[in-house]
Parts: sequence; C-alpha cells; structure tokens
Amino acid sequence: MAARDMTRRTPAHVAIIMDGNGRWATDRGWPRLVGHRRGAERVRAIVEAAPKLGIRYLTVYAFSTENWKRSTEEVIGLMSIFARYIESEAERLARHGVRLRFIGGRERLDQRLQALMTGIEARTAGNDALHLTVAINYGGRDEIARAARRLAQDVAAGRIAPEDVGEAALDARLDTADLPDPDLVIRTSGETRTSNFLPWQSAYAEYEFTPTLWPDFTPAELGAIVDRYAARERRFGGVIPA
Repeated sequence: MAARDMTRRTPAHVAIIMDGNGRWATDRGWPRLVGHRRGAERVRAIVEAAPKLGIRYLTVYAFSTENWKRSTEEVIGLMSIFARYIESEAERLARHGVRLRFIGGRERLDQRLQALMTGIEARTAGNDALHLTVAINYGGRDEIARAARRLAQDVAAGRIAPEDVGEAALDARLDTADLPDPDLVIRTSGETRTSNFLPWQSAYAEYEFTPTLWPDFTPAELGAIVDRYAARERRFGGVIPA
C-alpha cells in the first residue's frame, strides 16, 4: 500500500471492535476458534497498514469482560491464541517500531499470559512508529469503576482534595491515561453496538459500522474508512462559521 498524503486530515487514533470471527468460521462450517485464529492474523495486516495511513495509535478490542460467558473451550482457546500472538509477533513488532500495550484487568488472566504481556510491553516501550493497544478482559464500565475507586482512595489518603475531583482527575486514572482519545471507532460484522468499548474516551469520536467480518477486513477498507473520516466536519458541540 502506498503511503497516504499526510496533508489530509487523518485520525491519529483509531479504535476497532474486531467482531465476526466466530461467525466467519461457522459460515464455513469450521470451529469458531479457526475464525479467531484468522482474526489474529488479520491484526498483523492492519498493524502494518496503519502507519502508512497516518495512524499513530491503534487500539483493538480482543476480549471483553463479558466474553468469559462463552464456552470454556472457546475461552481457553482464545487465551492460547493471545499467547501465541505475543510470542510470534514480538520480533516483528519490535523491528517495525511498534509499541504494544494492554488495557483491562489482568488478575483473571493466566499467569503465563500475564508474564508474556509484561515482557513485550517492556521490550517495545521505547518504540514510537505505532502505538498498538490491545484490550483484554476489558470493559468500559469496569475501567471507570476501577478509576473511580483509585480516585476515592487518593481522596481518602489526602493525596487529592475533593474539590479537585473532576474529569481530568478521573481521566488520569483510566487504563488509557497516557493515550489520546480515539478520533475514530470502527466496528466490523454489521453490529451497531459499542459493546462497552472505551465509553469515556470515545465521547467525541466518529463511528463507522461495516458489515465486513473481521477476518475479511482489509487495509484497503480501512483506508476507505479513513478517507470518509477526512471528509467529515468535526464540530465538538460547536457551530461551523458561515
């Protein structure tokens, strides 16, 4: 893919709800985990394409707090896919200057997976070509509740005065505290829900819902969505002058 004209207005931060892996597999008569494996492979293509489109931050929704309700076999399979992705992509991400981080509660994850996550975060911490954030065991309401709990603890300990509690104070205690808010949120598979994904951070984001199932989502489609984003007028509650 050719490099994008950077004089165009490009979303600096794109967040993606990667939906449709299981449906993609069952439509073909295959086990759902085959779709999840294909979905993980699709992440590689989108990560490689993002910087060429002018995207500096990419956040993907891999596993929600609600996904624990799926079958034990599927959950275990997903955790194995996450671990294999980290192991197989570590060298590639480091070589291409990608910084990888994770958001969400880690305490429920397998210890080996937690160790792999911590290791690759440390290994890629100095990279800046693309900031890739993967949401695992993530739920927006859970994140806000955890941030509010930390804020309450800081008030109780006298580290912050009650009158200083505001949006900035809560924002600083979110998992995404050192990331800019998303400019564009994309959901694949034809569903039009936001599914508890970055509700605080996406308050002013633009949204795109595509019927494409995630394993079929291509860099070309991402580029087309970025082009449509560039044509939108973002008012942030204001009025565009006549």
